Amino acid sequence: MRASRLLSVLLLLQNRGRLTARELADELEVSIRTIYRDMDALSASGVPVYADRGPDGGYSLLDGYRTHLTGMTAEEADALALSGMPEAAAELGLGRVLVAAQLKVQAALPTELSDRAGRIAERFHLDAPGWFREADQVPTLTGVADAVWNQRVLRVRYRRWATGGREPEVERELEPLGLVLKAGTWYLVASPHGEPAASPRTYRIARILDLETLDVRFERPDGFDLWKYWHQRTQELTDALYQAEATVRFSPRALELAPVRLSPHTARALAEGAWPTDDDGWVRAVIPIESIAHARGELLALGADVEVLGPPALREQMIDTARALAALYP
Repeated sequence: MRASRLLSVLLLLQNRGRLTARELADELEVSIRTIYRDMDALSASGVPVYADRGPDGGYSLLDGYRTHLTGMTAEEADALALSGMPEAAAELGLGRVLVAAQLKVQAALPTELSDRAGRIAERFHLDAPGWFREADQVPTLTGVADAVWNQRVLRVRYRRWATGGREPEVERELEPLGLVLKAGTWYLVASPHGEPAASPRTYRIARILDLETLDVRFERPDGFDLWKYWHQRTQELTDALYQAEATVRFSPRALELAPVRLSPHTARALAEGAWPTDDDGWVRAVIPIESIAHARGELLALGADVEVLGPPALREQMIDTARALAALYP
């Protein structure tokens, strides 16, 4: 453990230049006293590290010194797949491993390529969660990830989303095939254990109440492709949800707000259609809707800038809501 940390200290100084003891301690999540001891150890081993005193001081390496002791562990190589998502790596328990791997890759690059990699990191950042929402709390995530990686069967107690009169909590034994992070929400793709012909299913990890990793190994299905499964599943879900339509008039302002206020599927259909425009600039469009209640909630967010023409049930609900609002604000 200490040897790995000493290498991390060395690579940090090599890649970033002068750093204070506090900066090194914060980066490596250790105490300042530990950094002092590590510096003494590096110096005693012949590494040309020196300290500058004063407000602009810190530790640095002798100009021109570079180490090539950048051997990467298997765990660090695995973590590089998450190099663009440090928050996701941290949730999976790979945060410090990822940092170490990135340092080693940067140290091994020629100076010009290392500088380019640094500039990209300064200019681009991936923020996975959607706007104005917090990511799920997923205390079971690391256990699930470990089972996915090691192909171990999981026994879970899971809280259903829509019970339909069934038990709200169920116990399942699952063969975990992969993890998906969608807009800040983690999902597990898994097959029922002991059912070779069963298709994989999707579970929201935040709804896993209890988790037990069994001492049972499973074989992954031949040809299973996580990306293809997820893409097909999301398309099927969208098609299943949006099976009805509504005819709606949109004002010019509503058209501007639609990408923010409407669901992506509905907003895309509105934007891609060739709809007639009246003399006032209002557009008459036919949009896909999930349900009457869901469409009412979405369209009410656009206020008086939309008029529902059909179906009659949706128009009636919009009228009833407008009358109720008018009664509240006479």
